[in-house]
Amino acid sequence: MYQTFDVTARPEQGPPRLKALRGVLADEGLDGFLVPRADAHQGEYVAARDARLAWLTGFTGSAGFCVVLRDRAGVFIDGRYRTQVKAQVAAEFTPVPWPETSMAAWLRDALPAGGRVGFDPWLHTVEQIAQTTKALAGSGITLIETANLVDRIWDDQPAPPSQPAKIHPLEFAGESHEHKRARLAKTLAEAGERAAVITLPDSLCWLLNIRGADIERNPVVHAFALFHADGSVDLFADLRKFEGMAAHLGPEVRLAATEKFLPALDGLDGPVRIDAGTAPQIVANRLGDRAVHGKDPCALPKARKNAAEIAGAAEAHLRDGAAMVEMLCWLDAQPAGSLSETQVVRKLEEFRRRDNALQDISFETIAGTGPNGAIMHYRVTEETDATLEDGHLIVIDSGGQYLDGTTDITRTIPIGTPPQEACAAFTRVLAGLIAMSRLRWPKGLAGCHIEAIGRMPLWLAGQDFDHGLGHGVGAYLSVHEGPQRLSRVSDVPLEAGMILSNEPGYYREGAFGIRLENLLVAEKAPNLPGGDDHRAMLHWRTLAFVPIDRRLVVPELLDPDARTWLNDYHAEVVQKIGPRVTPPAKEWLDNATAPI
Repeated sequence: MYQTFDVTARPEQGPPRLKALRGVLADEGLDGFLVPRADAHQGEYVAARDARLAWLTGFTGSAGFCVVLRDRAGVFIDGRYRTQVKAQVAAEFTPVPWPETSMAAWLRDALPAGGRVGFDPWLHTVEQIAQTTKALAGSGITLIETANLVDRIWDDQPAPPSQPAKIHPLEFAGESHEHKRARLAKTLAEAGERAAVITLPDSLCWLLNIRGADIERNPVVHAFALFHADGSVDLFADLRKFEGMAAHLGPEVRLAATEKFLPALDGLDGPVRIDAGTAPQIVANRLGDRAVHGKDPCALPKARKNAAEIAGAAEAHLRDGAAMVEMLCWLDAQPAGSLSETQVVRKLEEFRRRDNALQDISFETIAGTGPNGAIMHYRVTEETDATLEDGHLIVIDSGGQYLDGTTDITRTIPIGTPPQEACAAFTRVLAGLIAMSRLRWPKGLAGCHIEAIGRMPLWLAGQDFDHGLGHGVGAYLSVHEGPQRLSRVSDVPLEAGMILSNEPGYYREGAFGIRLENLLVAEKAPNLPGGDDHRAMLHWRTLAFVPIDRRLVVPELLDPDARTWLNDYHAEVVQKIGPRVTPPAKEWLDNATAPI
């Protein structure tokens, strides 16, 4: 099994660790310390060594942070985790709704007379420190750079990851790393910049056509890089990871040990580009006035998938869709009350592992039944494993890391007879997914301009959900990829080739959860009769093909166009997935996709 069900953090472990950290605060003459989720590379996911937030507090979500003061400790979490955090942290930690309450506002209230709050400059971005410092102006509160105080008390902290890197073949990458480097180097030269600092693992892996295993579920390598305007790269990493890679990297990619990264910054001539949203503060400290702010040069080119990457994603989704159909056929044959959540997770992984191209799952499978379905990023453990009872809904959110693409799909399935209020909410969620899937929009619009399309059916019923409508997805890379998002806070224009999720949901704490998700790729839309030929438009092409459970659909809540879309989608599911499944699964598929 790729996935385990071990309990990775317990609430009762937090208080003694909090007490030990406060002892270090007193020794250092500090009034507080910031504990982020991030590591030095500022990727979304962290290795076991860097899971300081979870180790200290018990909270295991993928976003958030803790501010530890001598008399209080706030765990800042967004809307995705407000149910989860209640079960994971002890009473000594106070959940704080974020971003509604900013760190600076909380600190001003907690330290009215001012104070010294420490932070590790490796673990906070330039932008985070600048914004917080500005917001604290006049408060008497000072941010103090320090060594990591959590590491001081974490006696059994795991070793840094050191998995070997591997070549990502040209047939899947679609462009050589030599060509990528030459293409992107021109943008640095045109901007008058000598080099750019790259810290994000997926940017580095995409640029050099490599993959790794330093982060579970995300095939990335931990390293730092200086990307020069002549197209060459200085790569700083644990050298053991790159044994046997010299021929692939070539003479223009120079390897050095990780500890030589900061001294190399000292010797650079400026201007040097740093992305203030991803570069750690320590990088800006070392570069000083030689640093200029700009976007990670790999971010947008990586997001714009080329033809080979899109073809790989499409093919991976067809094989993944076949595995999902086999699992759903099996699930429907089990009586209510006979299965647990972990059994569903194991069976789905069993079907996925029949594909030799599968390298890993793309994240820990979410399989939440009944009230657990309302925990948006629920992770089932041996202790939380619940039985699928009559009247439950189960949210199954999962994906695979295949050599040719990364998948991410969510379906909500009724167990026995579902409650009518859940069916009505499900149909509104479905209507939102369909509305976004059918959308055409003028080129230049960002996720913040169109995200509401997927929420409108819920809004009309006075309902909503507390996560974005969609995230970017990598090409056999991170399942959450920036900078593109379908979110009210995303101002990055959507472009052809970008792959995003479309995942509206609805969650009723203590009762049920609903989410549906397909991955989509943005494409140039053809002109329409009577339309403005001069106006460039984009539209979506759906990549995921798995039946949407018709037993939860209230047909009269779908308008005729939405019903037509659903029936056409299901016909395409049969056409594309039917030949890939076993005869029993094909019989189940034909029934599951009958027109409404």
